[in-house]
Parts: sequence; C-alpha cells; structure tokens
Amino acid sequence: MAHDNRRSERVAEAIRVEVATFLTEGAKDPRIVGFVTVTGVEVTHDLRHAKVFVSVMGTEKEQRTTLEGLASLAPHLRSRLAKSLKLRFAPELEFRHDPSVERAARIETLLAQVKSERLGPGIGQDDDEPSGNDAPGEDSTD
Repeated sequence: MAHDNRRSERVAEAIRVEVATFLTEGAKDPRIVGFVTVTGVEVTHDLRHAKVFVSVMGTEKEQRTTLEGLASLAPHLRSRLAKSLKLRFAPELEFRHDPSVERAARIETLLAQVKSERLGPGIGQDDDEPSGNDAPGEDSTD
C-alpha cells in the first residue's frame, strides 16, 4: 500500500503544478480576481477526487467570486489534467479556500507592529546611518 500512497502524492503534486500553471497562463474567467495561490492538493487513493486548496488575496466577496469562477472551470481543468498527466480517469476537482497565506501575512504584520513598538518612535529612522546595501569593505563612491 505504500506504493499507492506515493503515487497519490505524486499525482497531487502534478495536479498542483498544472492548476497553478493554468491559473497564471490561461484562466480567462472574469470572476477570478486577486492573487490566487494553489497551496496544496489532496487526492483520494483511487485518484477519482481531488481537493485543490487555494488562497485568494482580496476581500471576502472577491474570494467567494473567485472560488465560484474556479468551480466553473473545474470541468475544463479536469480534461486538461487527463491529457497532460495521461491518467485513465482524471480526478473530479473541488476547490477549497485555504486561509493560511492570509493568516501568515497577518502574523507578519503583527510582528512588524510589535517590533516597531518595542523600538519606539524614531529609532532606526536616522538618515545618517548607512543603508546596509553596501558590502563590507566596499566603497560606494567610484
């Protein structure tokens, strides 16, 4: 059974790459707005069903309409997967929202806010300090 598990993992990764490529190159649905990231794919052991997890940067309304647009593209994507992955049966695709990217962005914002509060106003804002862009030992004037 370990062989079956590895195969479903390989197929899941291939589906993730193919769907991401399609979204960057060929998705023409006007409902797909914002920045869409395919974060993962779960495939059943029989390879008949796949849950495609996507993160959409935007408002809740934009996220809903994007998921609707993706759902309407699912049959087209399914036939594209069958051809590109050379599967006897292409899995039925179900798109699910994955909030992990938004959550990570929120955490980064909070950490930056805490860091700036700890440093206090004006600290690290001095214009006389070197920018840190020059490599050590290099003179920026030529």
